[in-house]
Amino acid sequence: MKSLRITIDGKSYDVDIEILDEAGQAASLPTTSASRSVRAAASQPVAAAKPAPKPAPTGADGAVISPLSGTIVSIDVQVGQAVTQGEKLITLEAMKMHTVVSAPQDGTVSAIHVQAGSSVDEGQPLMALS
Repeated sequence: MKSLRITIDGKSYDVDIEILDEAGQAASLPTTSASRSVRAAASQPVAAAKPAPKPAPTGADGAVISPLSGTIVSIDVQVGQAVTQGEKLITLEAMKMHTVVSAPQDGTVSAIHVQAGSSVDEGQPLMALS
């Protein structure tokens, strides 16, 4: 058994490794360049916490602003619909990745300025909430 410290994204983890032979039995540590199977068991669990998505920025008049340049994939609300903070409004695609634009606050959709398939620029108003 050999103990190592591995750093991933700035976080250090202590791991113990055991070198196994091809039959899955413990073997002595290799002294040559022969390949061996290595199985690592983390002594500290890796946290898989995902940050909560940030709501879309808004303008002074309640406009929901595009956080990036891309193409509108879907519009998930309609004019007159009440929305709550964090609710999905629009899905944008940029570089083959989808980004959800969520409601920055509770309100009612008073206008939609874009349509599915249209291209938008970063900072462009997508819709208005009142």
